[in-house]
Amino acid sequence: MERAKIRLCVEHPLGAGQAVPLDADQAHYLFAVMRLAVGARVALFNGRDGEWTAEVVEAGKKRGVLACLEQAAPQLAPPDLWLLFAPIKKERTDFIVEKAAELGCARVLPVATDYTNSARIRQDRLQAHAREAAEQCLGTYVPEVCDLQPLRKALEGWDPARRILWADESLVGAAETLAGLAPGPWAILIGPEGGFSEGERTWLRGRDFVTPVSLGPRILRADTAASAAITLWQAALGDWR
Repeated sequence: MERAKIRLCVEHPLGAGQAVPLDADQAHYLFAVMRLAVGARVALFNGRDGEWTAEVVEAGKKRGVLACLEQAAPQLAPPDLWLLFAPIKKERTDFIVEKAAELGCARVLPVATDYTNSARIRQDRLQAHAREAAEQCLGTYVPEVCDLQPLRKALEGWDPARRILWADESLVGAAETLAGLAPGPWAILIGPEGGFSEGERTWLRGRDFVTPVSLGPRILRADTAASAAITLWQAALGDWR
């Protein structure tokens, strides 16, 4: 069976013969925006049961029902990698969350630092961006996007088994790189546009589970740094090998 081109993330369990009801937003997208009709095929995933090909059996303006036909792809969970980042301008924060989902992060944690220039986020909107990114990149997993919290609070009680790879802009051009990192659960920490304060640098360097690294010979924008760090980690320790 040819893989359906339109993909939708749902909360409902998926399995052979399973009926999947649609909410009003999903029905609007499939039937008003994409112009699907009864008999059309849609790819469904829920982060647990892999991807399933489903057929439209009911189509209405505010509701609809799909029926699962067969599994198109197995469940593929991302590697155990989290991203901690300081929110920046709205569009670029959206970009960071989208790329974290596409590149294979399991969890996204926005953190407030001394120089963070965005005092609040819309967690629900960012979670929707992560879901849409997973739908578009053939992923079967949507990373959890947490609400904004202070960096120090986020690291209180941190499990030291999950090491943090800290992209420290003060090391630009230095020898500290991602080479030689040990496998295991990891997190990546990216700072705001103004970088980390001296107090934060001192505090982070005092954490045994934090490893400062250089991302190359140039200072990168925060959104570029996030994508670069995830890419390098994936190539060294993740599921790109």
